[in-house]
Amino acid sequence: MATITKEDVLSQLDEKLSAPFTLILWNDDFNTFDWVIECLMRVCNHHFEQASQCAHLVHYKGKCDVKRGDKETITEMYQKLKSAKLTVTMESN
Repeated sequence: MATITKEDVLSQLDEKLSAPFTLILWNDDFNTFDWVIECLMRVCNHHFEQASQCAHLVHYKGKCDVKRGDKETITEMYQKLKSAKLTVTMESN
């Protein structure tokens, strides 16, 4: 059984507070895997493997959290992905 230390809890809290926004990619019926992967690599700075995994999660689960960060960063990525015709939303954590 894993023991959660005070340091672990504080580290998780710091991570949450430093990345209060989440960018969510949703499944659609018209974007190809290749296009979604290309957009995630270009806009979100994902490596090919990460972008591919996100694309597959979106396809099979309906959505995927693709990036977390501050409001300014996530808003900019949201706008770029939206202009690339991807279905995305932003949520505050």
